[in-house]
Amino acid sequence: MLIDVIDVRPLNPYKLRLRFEDGVTGVVDLEKLIDFRGIFEPLRDDKFFAQATVDPDIGTIFWPNGADIDPDVLYALVIGEPISDLSFRAT
Repeated sequence: MLIDVIDVRPLNPYKLRLRFEDGVTGVVDLEKLIDFRGIFEPLRDDKFFAQATVDPDIGTIFWPNGADIDPDVLYALVIGEPISDLSFRAT
């Protein structure tokens, strides 16, 4: 199931308020989700983290260095369901 992210508002520290195309909104704490190494290392910097934006072509958030996060993972975190449960969810 793929529900696109349509809006993102960076919050501090390391949180994002997200809105999805089905109207679901919520806050995701990326500090609990990602390891700030590799492509995600620049996100440690508050100013860089605040550059999160939505790429409508891929339906999720991304940063200027190309880092992005799967929208299914973000959606599951917002609604509080494991990703495996989402594949069987009726729409």
